[in-house]
Amino acid sequence: MMKKYSLLLLLLPLCFVNFSFVSSWKKDEFRNCNQTPFCKRARERTPQSCNLVVSDVKIDDGDLTAKLLPRAQEGKIEGEAESDDSSAKPLLLKLSVYQKGILRLKINEDPSLNPPKKRFEPPEVVVPEFENGKLWLQQVSTIQIDGDSSPSSVVYLSSDHEAVLRHDPFEIYVRWKDSGKKLVSVNSQGLFDFEQLRKKKEGEDGKGEDWEERFRSHTDTRPYGPQSISFDVSFYGADFVYGIPEHASTSLALKPTRGPGVEFSEPYRLFNLDVFEYEHESPFGIYGSIPFMLAHGRAYGTSGFFWLNAAEMQIDVLAPGWEGDSSKPMEGQRIDTLWMSEAGIVDAFFFLGPSPKDVVNQYATVTGNPSMPQLFATAYHQCRWNYRDEEDVAQVDSKFDEFDIPYDVLWLDIEHTNGKRYFTWDRALFPNPEQMQNNLVAKGRHMVTIVDPHIKRDDSFHLHKEATQNGYYVKDASGKDFDGWCWPGSSSYPDMLNPEIRAWWADKFSLDNYGGSTSSLYIWNDMNEPSVFNGPEVTMPRDALHYGGVEHRELHNAYGFYFHMASAEGLLKRGGEKDRPFVLSRAFFAGSQRYGAVWTGDNTADWDHLKASVPMVLSLGLTGISFSGADVGGFFGNPDPELLVRWYQLGAYYPFFRGHAHHDTKRREPWLFGDHNTALMREAIRTRYTLLPYFYTLFREASTSGIPLMRPLWMEFPSDEATFNNGEAFMLGNSLLVQGIYEERAKHFSVYLPGGQSWYDLKNGAMYSGGKTYKLEATEDRIPCFQKAGTIVSRKDRSRRSTTQMEHDPYTLVIALNSSLAAEGELYIDDGKSFDYQQGAYIHRHFLFSDGRLSSSNVAPASGGKPFSSNCVLERIILLGLPAGAKGALIEPVNLKTEVESGPLMLRKGSKPVALVIRKPNVRVSDDWSIKIV
Repeated sequence: MMKKYSLLLLLLPLCFVNFSFVSSWKKDEFRNCNQTPFCKRARERTPQSCNLVVSDVKIDDGDLTAKLLPRAQEGKIEGEAESDDSSAKPLLLKLSVYQKGILRLKINEDPSLNPPKKRFEPPEVVVPEFENGKLWLQQVSTIQIDGDSSPSSVVYLSSDHEAVLRHDPFEIYVRWKDSGKKLVSVNSQGLFDFEQLRKKKEGEDGKGEDWEERFRSHTDTRPYGPQSISFDVSFYGADFVYGIPEHASTSLALKPTRGPGVEFSEPYRLFNLDVFEYEHESPFGIYGSIPFMLAHGRAYGTSGFFWLNAAEMQIDVLAPGWEGDSSKPMEGQRIDTLWMSEAGIVDAFFFLGPSPKDVVNQYATVTGNPSMPQLFATAYHQCRWNYRDEEDVAQVDSKFDEFDIPYDVLWLDIEHTNGKRYFTWDRALFPNPEQMQNNLVAKGRHMVTIVDPHIKRDDSFHLHKEATQNGYYVKDASGKDFDGWCWPGSSSYPDMLNPEIRAWWADKFSLDNYGGSTSSLYIWNDMNEPSVFNGPEVTMPRDALHYGGVEHRELHNAYGFYFHMASAEGLLKRGGEKDRPFVLSRAFFAGSQRYGAVWTGDNTADWDHLKASVPMVLSLGLTGISFSGADVGGFFGNPDPELLVRWYQLGAYYPFFRGHAHHDTKRREPWLFGDHNTALMREAIRTRYTLLPYFYTLFREASTSGIPLMRPLWMEFPSDEATFNNGEAFMLGNSLLVQGIYEERAKHFSVYLPGGQSWYDLKNGAMYSGGKTYKLEATEDRIPCFQKAGTIVSRKDRSRRSTTQMEHDPYTLVIALNSSLAAEGELYIDDGKSFDYQQGAYIHRHFLFSDGRLSSSNVAPASGGKPFSSNCVLERIILLGLPAGAKGALIEPVNLKTEVESGPLMLRKGSKPVALVIRKPNVRVSDDWSIKIV
């Protein structure tokens, strides 16, 4: 953020740091691949340079185990002394098979050969339930596969697939049983390399490139030498690959980074960084990292590959012909990738699909489903750095009511604290924080405050005193408490890898410890990459030390994950584990979806960033982070009214919907741009509130399956090639298609409506055939939204000022009939805040329209748990695609008759009748009933 550079101008006279003031992001402030030794070495390797072969294959404890040896050591006599050369030491390989056809590959150093330390494996990322799904292998078959000169070991994977371990040269791949064709493979291109740990020999210079690493004015020591790992992964039958967030791009599919005719010469970087005003078209990494890639194509469907590794990672997507030998025939349609990491082990998971939803569900089986949010968190959030004081807060809150704009959460940034000391308040500006929060609660609203990981090194600050006395800080390479610069000036960082320290941190959120807080206060974790202003690349040095002697280089990408975890645990403990927490995090890693929401960081108020927000949020959803969004309006800069309106119209469909702005920008609350623009933004926000029943049902689906709310078109239409690289439109659930408008003063827009069914324009009810691209008029009052024929969407159409006041409002069903005059949909309801739903306290209804009859049935499993009921009724049923002639409807079993009449799609002033509507059937949404068109 810009604010850190302003702070540094004040700090520079006080400390000797070499940190340049910048007014925008400069690439030379960050390392490229050639300046990153492990990346440069891996990229220099040539195809088939790996000389490892497989030996000693056996089944052990339900897994296939083997050794990887340099080819020269094959057949070595057992017990013969190993070479001092670490590259000659055998590696241990293990293959494990789990339910849903998940294959896990682990490769590590042999602990019996006394490596100088244990290589780091990130704890808490894989959920415990996953291990319970292990399938115990009973046997391994050793066969000669046609065309191979050496044998291969084959094990069962699923009814359709088997895993093959090729002995010489070493290769692991999954293939189809019926055809023998490959699906996903590791080391098919022979690029595998594993640098084993070692200690300096007596008399060896500790200053060489093996033992230290320099970038600009910073030097990181490497006490165990280079420890990187690299290997190729190939996806067969793939047309495109996706995922590995976080990067800013308008392309949903990952573009090739190496090979003939590539646009980028840098790999995709996964290294959590506080990047100031990031570029919108770049493979450069920003705030979070998830090393999970999906491949999709018409030939084999969808597959995925996840490498559980928290060190810096660089990934090349290789263009056809990257090997440099264009005459060599390619082994079918495939996409090759090169994965490079600075440290860790190989702990990789193969996901076989075959559908897109299967793959994301399989990944969620490993890292966990997204948490179920409170209802208020799914609504609109209003944020700024910073609302000045309690008077400012009260005025903003009252203005939303004055202009009849709903919102649920008001946020406070760092300026609310006492001198950047978290868990405190500036009592001059916020003298009565409890009352301020209670005033919001009286209107059904909530507050969020920021809590960052850097702790001000001030001996009078109780948090610093406790952390220092208990030894809770990350250490520098010499073993002293690490001291870096952030908002408070001199700061230290709690070592969140340590469970004891996470528990200590969680206790700080109690109402007793966090003075001025209430149970309606929720949390925002920023700067948790972790950001260190005077550190290399604005982050913590790689040789800093964590719990158990783990080097920061080994866990860097997971630091924010553990910080997020501790904060969420704090809110759980504060509420006696009765209320669901809400914690927004900027940094993230695999598994972060279990702890709350994520946003895309410091974007900019321009049209390109608006456009890039869609593929960024889609990529997060594909890799587990379902609850995400981009700052509406852009964090930096001053959007003109048209851009701001378009951003509200798009942001209303993000899973996380928040307006946010830098303190140097002009105030941009929705009422500050004239009555006309205020009306447009009001309508966009109301659209979100109208759709909250549908959103909440989708959040429930995500929390049980991992399937995201906001989906790429190809997730719902996996065989439609026109959807494969469409990052401008998206599906919200399986029913709504949203097309953004990303050009200033656009008069028209183009939208592709996938084939298979028709689509209904939710503004005017017009029907369009699928499988075509349409050029339609762009109007300023909305962005296009279409409902797929054959679906039913639940809404609440009455305008309220917050979700709390919507609780007892009636529902509307929008039924879009397909060519068979049928449709179906679901509605999920619970109390919106507690964990009682886990004991069965919820309503889950299935709606089906068929043969002229709409019926409601219960799909919740029978449960003896906590009861939950609702007296909410159905006040409108909107029918799209029903042939003319219907005059009435018979409600059963009460045998009441009501009329079918022409009516509007939305209950808004000036809306025209464009659909058939059943008004006031007044059946309870929790009951079984049917309504027959007569």
